Parts: sequence; C-alpha cells; structure tokens
Amino acid sequence: MILAGDVGGTKVVLALYIFDRGRLNHVREEIFPAKDYGGLEEVARKFLAESGNPEVMAACFGVPGPVRGGRLKLTNLPWMLDSKELGTGLKIEHLFLINDLEANGYGIPELSADQLYELSSGDAGVVGNRGLVSAGTGLGEAILVWNGKMHIPMASEGGHCDFSARSEIEIDLLRYLQRTLKGRVSFERVVSGLGLNNIYTFLRDEKGMKEPAWLKERMLHEDPNIAIAELGEAGTVELCARTLDMFASAYGAEAGNLALKVLAVGGMYLGGGIAPKLLKKMKDGAFMKAFADKGRLSDLLIHTPVRIILEPRCALMGAAAYADARAAELTGASMRAASR
Repeated sequence: MILAGDVGGTKVVLALYIFDRGRLNHVREEIFPAKDYGGLEEVARKFLAESGNPEVMAACFGVPGPVRGGRLKLTNLPWMLDSKELGTGLKIEHLFLINDLEANGYGIPELSADQLYELSSGDAGVVGNRGLVSAGTGLGEAILVWNGKMHIPMASEGGHCDFSARSEIEIDLLRYLQRTLKGRVSFERVVSGLGLNNIYTFLRDEKGMKEPAWLKERMLHEDPNIAIAELGEAGTVELCARTLDMFASAYGAEAGNLALKVLAVGGMYLGGGIAPKLLKKMKDGAFMKAFADKGRLSDLLIHTPVRIILEPRCALMGAAAYADARAAELTGASMRAASR
C-alpha cells in the first residue's frame, strides 16, 4: 500500500493507493481540516488508524513551498515538516516530501484522456519540455523537463514573480494593488482565488463599476469567488464578467511566459481548482489570445498544446507514483512493476 498526501494551508487530503496491472488504483481517501491538528504526523496517524492500519510500503506528501533537505516550514500553518522524523514517527521506511506542483507534475502521466480538457491542440506530436501553471488558492508553477525518456518535474516559485502589466487597465490595476498591498505585486496577487477578488474590488472601487446591492449581500454569506465565477460566466453582472475577462487574460499571459521560459513545446498544463470551475470562460478565447500574444514568438505559442487538468486527485496520484519510483530506486523493488 502507498500513502499519498496533498497538504494545503486549510486542508490535508490523504489517500491510499495500490497498483493494479501497472496503473494506480485509488483505495481510500479522507479530507482533514488542517487547523484542527498539531501536525502532519497526527493527521496521518488518524487516517491510517481509520483505514485499519494497513501495511504502508512507501509514502509521499505534496506540500506548498520549497522543500530543502527533506524539510519545510509551512507558510500558512505553524507546522515544521521533516521527512525523516515523519518516517520514524509513522514507521514508514520510505517517506518523501515534495513540492505540491512537483506532485501534480508526477501525476500528469497517470491521467487518462478523459481527465484532461484540450484547450488548444497545437503540435500534439512534438516531444519536449512541458510547463505547469496552477491557479487555486495561490499560484503554483512547475517545469517538466524532458530527459529523453520521461518528464522530470522541477519545483518553482514562479507564481511569486513580479506581475507584469500589459495594458492601460492592467497598469491601473498594478498601481491600485501597489497602494493596497503597500509594496510589490506578484502574479499570485492577480492569478489566483485571491486575485479574482483583487480584480473585482479594483473594478468596483477604482473604476466605479456598479455592484448590485443584492450581490453585495450575497457575497457576505458565501465565498465571493463562487458568486463572481457564476455570475461572470452567465454574463448577468457586468462587474463579474469583466473580472473574469481580466483574470483569464492575465492567466493566459503568465502561462505563455512560462511556456517561453522553459520552451514548453511538449505542452502547457493548467492545474489547480480554478480552471476546471471556469471551463466556459477558459474556452471563450480570452486565455488563448493572451497566451499566444508574444510578438515575434507568437507562432511558437500557437503551436504549443494547452490542456486543463480536470482530475482533482492529480497531485495525490503524482505523490503515489513518486513514492513508488523513489522506493524502487532504494530497494530495487517496484510495486507498479510487480503488479503488471
């Protein structure tokens, strides 16, 4: 059995996997509110106990942030994670911590065609580096380097790079955020769940777009981003529709930036929770127009495949695949190979 985890600032998702004929087979999964626990070991112990304490041969957790020497201090939780300490405490000999976008990257080869949506086919037959951009609570980015045999995911904190305005209204947005944030503005402040709200308040407060009283009241009682997405895609509130226009364009521009930086001729992948929930908006052309708008290099981007990851368990699948591969390197025995 393999224990896989997707650790976030608000929740921890744990799952058990086995291999069946070389493919990952999901056994059990549970979601834990992170604030209710003192650390990842406590969460994992509870999950394993509720699962009947199965024999776990290897484990891997995708975590938000840069992992150094098997250790990470979480930004949004008072947790210090150490792979050796976790392995000892949970009695799992082969336990690994990797960046959450790395986990997503390792999950992509495990996906079937129906777990992806092709936004642009590009030159689908070209093999080479890939890029991964995931807008969710924050903005994650990763590079999938082609080594001649397989894609090797490499973590990145590219979402924290400086936001680059491309138009008069984006320049105004940048200045607005510089004032409200009292300093620099990263792409994550625009292309993320937080970014959606930032764009909305900018258009309302700075550009004077009307916010209906009933919408203001609704947003007090539910996640504002849900309302923005629903009403924006329906086109019933101009403020919400314009917010989605700016969001999709900025998302496309940054995805195109990463595609240029890593020469992602093998394709760009969009992970995270936002793109699948805004599929109608992502398909209307605003994203792809900004993605390919790269001057003399536009033709390269036009021929780059772009795919949206629809499978919410991609990071868990990647963590499980990574755990098996690394354990096999250390022991010479692969659970995937044994199941074929």
